[in-house]
Amino acid sequence: MKRPKDKFSKQSEAYKKFRPTYPHALYSEILKWVQNRDTCWDCGTGSGQVASELSPYFRTVFATDISQKQLQNAGNRDNVIFKVERSENTSFADNQFDLITVAQAIHWFDMAAFHKEVRRVAKNGCVLAVWGYGLLRISPAVDRLMDYFYKEVIGPYWDKERKHIDASYKTIDLDFKPITIATDFAITVTWDFEHLEGYLNTWSSVQNYRDRNDGKNPVNAFMDSVRSVWDETEQRNVNFPIFIRALRVEK
Repeated sequence: MKRPKDKFSKQSEAYKKFRPTYPHALYSEILKWVQNRDTCWDCGTGSGQVASELSPYFRTVFATDISQKQLQNAGNRDNVIFKVERSENTSFADNQFDLITVAQAIHWFDMAAFHKEVRRVAKNGCVLAVWGYGLLRISPAVDRLMDYFYKEVIGPYWDKERKHIDASYKTIDLDFKPITIATDFAITVTWDFEHLEGYLNTWSSVQNYRDRNDGKNPVNAFMDSVRSVWDETEQRNVNFPIFIRALRVEK
């Protein structure tokens, strides 16, 4: 099994504060395919966003992550049980879950080991739903600057797993029965200048850049360039395209 990467403990509080949340319509689409709603597992839960959203629909939600610091920012729900565990090697019982979710995290996993673990802990007919979001879009002028920053400035500092995000998870091998999700989803938020800066500072590539360049933060120069096309007192609509794969585990 490949060595785990904890890329977000260092900025766990900022991750909780600045990362976008998923639309309710996405959860509704996933839930309509779930046959029973007894037990759910959210893998790579981070600060528990997805686990909290799913908690009203299940008797028990288990949420796992390798980062204790991330889980400390998750808050409390009566029926959500948080555990520090690798998604590829858990303490769960066989045939335990009706729904397994992974949001913006599966690209970090050892896929062969995770696939085996899903097959073990899933009930027959369990739904596996994995999703993520692509590069944010704001306006043509800001997007041009963002594309340059993303590809040219911090491009070399992304971990190799980022390629799966750029490919909308089409490059991830999931050998279960596909479920057709016909609806396109997106995250749409209204952010100010400061929120954009905070969000960019949660990127793992930014942390990698700083680690290799004596702490220098590339976001500072980028935000200086954005000031030419974005008044700091103004709020802007920000759009993140969501990609999703849903599958049914049949035994």
